[in-house]
Amino acid sequence: MSSHVTYAYIRQNPDIREYIRRADMALAAIGYTEHSFAHVEKAAHTAAMILETLEYPARQVELAKIAGFLHDIGNVINRIDHAQSGAVMAFRILDKLGMPADEIATVCSAIGNHDESTAFPVNAVAAALILADKTDVRRTRVRNRDKATFDIHDRVNYAVEKASTTLDAAGKAVVLDLQLDTGMSPVIDYFEIFLERMLLCRKAAEKLGLSFRLVVNGQTVL
Repeated sequence: MSSHVTYAYIRQNPDIREYIRRADMALAAIGYTEHSFAHVEKAAHTAAMILETLEYPARQVELAKIAGFLHDIGNVINRIDHAQSGAVMAFRILDKLGMPADEIATVCSAIGNHDESTAFPVNAVAAALILADKTDVRRTRVRNRDKATFDIHDRVNYAVEKASTTLDAAGKAVVLDLQLDTGMSPVIDYFEIFLERMLLCRKAAEKLGLSFRLVVNGQTVL
């Protein structure tokens, strides 16, 4: 069954935008990095880029974008178990919009499996979302402007001067390439907080028949 529910519609839906805005406000209140429109739109486009480059069907690429945009709405309820609460919220939204059950299942399973504490790349859309979400590391996600009070998460994110997530089709690898200010944060700090995420990215890449590479300051470290 075909669907009229598009990424463009989801992105402009005022209710969805309010959930994203309020979810980010909740995370700001407890000191988390930015999870607003910059993050979810980047996740949507990176997930789509991965599947499109691998020549997945156009509708599956669209579903990856929708999942990417919706994936963090559960934070409006609570950070704990936000992947699962977000999946339930997404189900209600998409069901009311008349999206077919098979597409809802794909999007909701991707959202419900994106957080590293319970994540698993159960399908291609979930794998692409995991890769897109976990590779969004950048200075602009840090809210705290007082460097003297940075915690390790602030330091590591702020230390990222440049980041890109690409798919090396020839080498069949997803590559996260970081330019890291090691004066702000040594590479070991990055691994201290992100190792679990990077291993999850490897698992997600394998689901798509790819490998995962992490490059820091020109050196492949994973």
